[in-house]
Amino acid sequence: MARILITSGPTRQYIDPVRYLTNASSGRMGAALAAACLRLGHEAVVVSGPVEVEYPSAARVIPVISTEEMLVAAQDAFEKCDGLIGAAAPCDYRPQQVNPSKIAKTGEPLLLELYETDDVVATLAAKKGKRWVVGFALETEDHRLRALAKLERKRCDLMVSNGVEAMHALDNQVEILDPVGEVIQHASGPKESVAEEILQIIQQRLIKVN
Repeated sequence: MARILITSGPTRQYIDPVRYLTNASSGRMGAALAAACLRLGHEAVVVSGPVEVEYPSAARVIPVISTEEMLVAAQDAFEKCDGLIGAAAPCDYRPQQVNPSKIAKTGEPLLLELYETDDVVATLAAKKGKRWVVGFALETEDHRLRALAKLERKRCDLMVSNGVEAMHALDNQVEILDPVGEVIQHASGPKESVAEEILQIIQQRLIKVN
């Protein structure tokens, strides 16, 4: 049995007390992956941004808001896990500063200076040691090429490539790529069945069964 860390959902980067940057990630893929982990007899630890979906009751869920919080919580949880599935869609940018009060409308353009947030999967993978890391790459174009680039840059053991149509959807269509760039599996359909196929590949290739 393995203890598997799953990052899931979006994160929020506030620009003032009521407004924030985010994306349309629903957490459904993360919830499906957690359920698939449990069905195979593994433990599931989920670090999740704000979502409306329910995670399996048997999973340990750690709620977070920002990308910074997700990174800290994931780093802490990863210490006691055998592997990571990075299914979350953390916000890639944060404002230079968060206004302490609600920004009032003035009739003039509002200029935001944005900085990149730390990459959660890449940060954890850089110190994975004997543990394994599976990343997700969501792109609008050149899906496979960009997924391969992310696989190498983030030091992942497998990369799951999908498109933006997966966000906030019930279904998904993915390619699973190995470290040499080979597509080892195509999977499509409800996210629950896609998650099952992803976990089967992880089980076969990455999890050491005693």
